[in-house]
Amino acid sequence: MKSPFARDLKPNEVSTALFLVQSKEIRQKRTGEPYLSLLLADRTGELDAKMWDNVAEVMDTFDRDDFVKVKGLLQIYNNRPQFTIHKIRPVEDREVEFGDFFPASARDPEGMWLELRATVAGLSNHHIRALLNAFLDDPVIAERYKVAPAAKTIHHAFRSGLLEHVLSLCGLAKLTAGHYGSVDFNLLIAGVVLHDIGKIHELGYQRGFNYTAEGQLLGHIAIAIRMLADKLQAFPQFPVELRNLIEHMILSHHGHLEFGSPKVPIFPEALLLHHLDDLDSKMECMRALIEKEPLAEGLFTPYSHSLERVALRKSRYLDPPQPACQNGVPAGVTDDFDTISDVPQFVAPSKPKFAPAAQGIFGAKLQQALNDERK
Repeated sequence: MKSPFARDLKPNEVSTALFLVQSKEIRQKRTGEPYLSLLLADRTGELDAKMWDNVAEVMDTFDRDDFVKVKGLLQIYNNRPQFTIHKIRPVEDREVEFGDFFPASARDPEGMWLELRATVAGLSNHHIRALLNAFLDDPVIAERYKVAPAAKTIHHAFRSGLLEHVLSLCGLAKLTAGHYGSVDFNLLIAGVVLHDIGKIHELGYQRGFNYTAEGQLLGHIAIAIRMLADKLQAFPQFPVELRNLIEHMILSHHGHLEFGSPKVPIFPEALLLHHLDDLDSKMECMRALIEKEPLAEGLFTPYSHSLERVALRKSRYLDPPQPACQNGVPAGVTDDFDTISDVPQFVAPSKPKFAPAAQGIFGAKLQQALNDERK
């Protein structure tokens, strides 16, 4: 197993580790010499990395999506971890365990797949049940559905993230459909299972997560509509009205035209699907944002463009870390000294006196008043 992982690196310690190169840029220093700006990753997180010296010798030896072995120093720069690379070399695929380098759901994909199959099997509408089973019985779809991320970077951006997201929506659908009595649970589940199914072809996820040519040209909504049309050819008796409703849910699940939906939701199940999808994606974004960069200090995370806000690190807020110094004495320095006079005293530097000429008439009078008070 790979060691150390990104999350195990300690500040101000030199480490040697294996990583996947998620991005690579060759930039120029003010002197005109090149330096490398990399985003390194493994399944535990990402690492901003820079290489400043001897770059010309190595910059053409590896590329994005390659595995590399690096030696360097982790430091906190602008309250964010940054890894300064001293040495770097490419690593062959046969030298690594792929599972160590790609973020993945904490849940077992096969177990999640069985849970999804059970949810579909329990639907009472035989048209919807048969249609969804046609998708899930397809071996190509099943293989991709089990490992696809739900997004490239924003939410559930890890292997099996799409399946985890869909199962989360199934749970929310059960709760909300029961609360709103007019909601058709079968129709809502159809939207849940199919709304993002185009992502199994929109995104490539064999190594890093990237958009495929099909994904760039069409997007997952158009791909899903095409996949639905292909499957419905085997169901000539499928009600046209039900087909239109399912297509509308796929087309409108982003909720707003400016967010990429060709239509806005105009019936209850479509509107509910949009809000559940938005809720689940934002809650996952919040979780990932708070857990990212655990070495960074402070109560608040960096600004998130997807959430349009910073997030509070609630556990730090409720349980603040122990201060480095207590009453002017470094934490833990209590039993090592015989008397209080032996303890080094931390004295704040004295404030400079006012210079009356520089401060003007008001400054001079204020200084005189303070001097008179001290007498």
